Amino acid sequence: MAAQVIYKILTADQWESFSSTGTFDGAPVDLADGYIHFSTAEQLPETAAKHFDGLRDLVVVGVLVERAGEALKWEKSRGGALFPHLYRSLETADVHSQCALTDWQQ
Repeated sequence: MAAQVIYKILTADQWESFSSTGTFDGAPVDLADGYIHFSTAEQLPETAAKHFDGLRDLVVVGVLVERAGEALKWEKSRGGALFPHLYRSLETADVHSQCALTDWQQ
């Protein structure tokens, strides 16, 4: 895949927990599906609108694809597009960048 950085949107509570423990096992939807949902830069705006509309204090975490290793799978999802799915916990060492969703820019 061409993407070098993939993105995960976290609520403020999820970010706070992740920051303090160093590990993020996923949001409820991730836990139910068995992997952590990520988006590419191009997919992120639609993901934010579809799943986080009306929520405040969201944090975007950027992860380098190479850091995710073999636990990262590209799988068809919305409209047949390939989305990155991480089949392990996210660790703070994986985080390349983070910012408020309102500050996020490609």
